[in-house]
Amino acid sequence: MDSVKKVSLAPHFMLALTVIGIADTFYVAHASYTGQPLWCAILEGCNTVINSPYARIVGVPVSYFGLTFCLYMLGFATLLAVDPSSRALRFGALLYTAIGVSYSMYFAYLQLSAIHAVCIYCLVSGVTTLLLFIAAFWHFRATPSIASARRLFEASARA
Repeated sequence: MDSVKKVSLAPHFMLALTVIGIADTFYVAHASYTGQPLWCAILEGCNTVINSPYARIVGVPVSYFGLTFCLYMLGFATLLAVDPSSRALRFGALLYTAIGVSYSMYFAYLQLSAIHAVCIYCLVSGVTTLLLFIAAFWHFRATPSIASARRLFEASARA
């Protein structure tokens, strides 16, 4: 049953990462909404990035999409914490985080090649999304063992 406990930690880890992502994207989304400059202590490119023409898709700040991603991911992670063996939820979280990683890589590419500035908040978002994908992948791969471990445990308990 120890492997069951380890696997069920993944959704809780995903919840923690999602809270970090929500805080990060909310700060940038709030700055985009109010027009206030971001506080950039580590890298100086934050405001250059969020004021670039690449920071909006159809007039909507990219940070809003990031916040929406994190809020939906909060839902996935919460549902996975309740039902960690749901194949549909596990696959959905894996697919959703893979899409998030793809967008994060694209935006990192834009920062380096087109904008020529790097935003620390975008890096935090990208790393958080990558860690969410890794956790979702690990959980997806490890969870089939939960069902077999439960069956073994129940069989041994009956014997």
